[in-house]
Amino acid sequence: MKNKKSRWIIVCLLPLLLFGCGKREINELAMVTAVGFDKGKKPGTIQITAQMVRPADARGQTGAPSGATGEPIYSATAEGESIFAAMRNLGRFVSRRVFWAQNFIIVINEDVAKRGVRDILDFFTRNHETRMNTWVVATPNKAADLVSTVTGLEVVPGEAVDKLFRYNEIVAEAPRTNVMRFEESFLSKSTHPVLAKMQLRKRGISNKKPEQFGSIEQIELSGSAVFHRDKLAGWLSPIQSRGLLFFIEKVDSAVVPLPCPGASENSTKKVSLELKHQKFQVKPFYRSGKPEFSVMLTANADLVESSCTIPFENMKKTLEEELKKELQNELQGVINQAQKKYKIDFLKLGEVFENRYPAEWKKLQKNWDQEFSRVKINVSVQAHINSPVLLKLPTISEKGGNK
Repeated sequence: MKNKKSRWIIVCLLPLLLFGCGKREINELAMVTAVGFDKGKKPGTIQITAQMVRPADARGQTGAPSGATGEPIYSATAEGESIFAAMRNLGRFVSRRVFWAQNFIIVINEDVAKRGVRDILDFFTRNHETRMNTWVVATPNKAADLVSTVTGLEVVPGEAVDKLFRYNEIVAEAPRTNVMRFEESFLSKSTHPVLAKMQLRKRGISNKKPEQFGSIEQIELSGSAVFHRDKLAGWLSPIQSRGLLFFIEKVDSAVVPLPCPGASENSTKKVSLELKHQKFQVKPFYRSGKPEFSVMLTANADLVESSCTIPFENMKKTLEEELKKELQNELQGVINQAQKKYKIDFLKLGEVFENRYPAEWKKLQKNWDQEFSRVKINVSVQAHINSPVLLKLPTISEKGGNK
């Protein structure tokens, strides 16, 4: 009998647990979708710019009638002596409670990154509202300009940037670093963080003024930012970044244009090869008290475009040799950047060595950056180009050939 009464009491109390003090109505929140960090105007301060959604104007993306005629986003900026102080200062003029759980991206200006981003990383990993899968980028532009730019096909620009990251794998020119991966690299004893480089480029075309080609600034994701612990050390080009991605991520797809065999240096005749199903492997060795690495890449590519007048079978071996050289140069190029220019391991080679030689790693970890710059790294590449199934012959007119 007592058990039965206890069950009834629990059943009656359960609905009360569904109503809490933390209940928040969506029309009372200013949902942040992107945030940028710049140096403040006053010494020792930081400026934040938050991109917030206007729910009534953003509803158009679902086909529902719009509740207003303004922009779908509202951007606001504030300064403070700390990140939290600056964010709270937004409350002085934002009419709703600023809500961070829907934030897609964190944009860090170059000057802030050179000064150090430890405070930013600490805030976004400590705050209970923020998410660890939020993207993090560095930019040479003012972060406020990127955050307030209306760009992409999506109604909400922050969502457009999120999808830009998700589909960036087919380009393979920038790392996909979120807060969790950034913190993991920052806390690591062997590797240093890298972020994607984001900048504004005049790429967009106005539908009302199509003759003004590239008149609208758009956000471009291309290249990488290299950090020494929490401070920006420098930048990598898009080609160097592709070499980097072989080490730290998985390159599923990328395009490599090559000149047609036998074509002159000024010729515009090229072939486009799409990399697919790469096999990348790094093997560590410990010889005579010194670490070494063997980097091996087996690349498979499809011929997806050709303006050459030579049949594919007649130029296959030449193209495979040229692809091999191109990929070997990319890998060796990013290794040189790490060892000779920046002299820090952002390729995760120390992590690979530690997994294979944990006892030897204990002797090397204290001075790994110095040791890394002297490490011998052997690079070998094999390249295979698959024959196009539908079209094996060059596209040449019977009326006189391809001139």
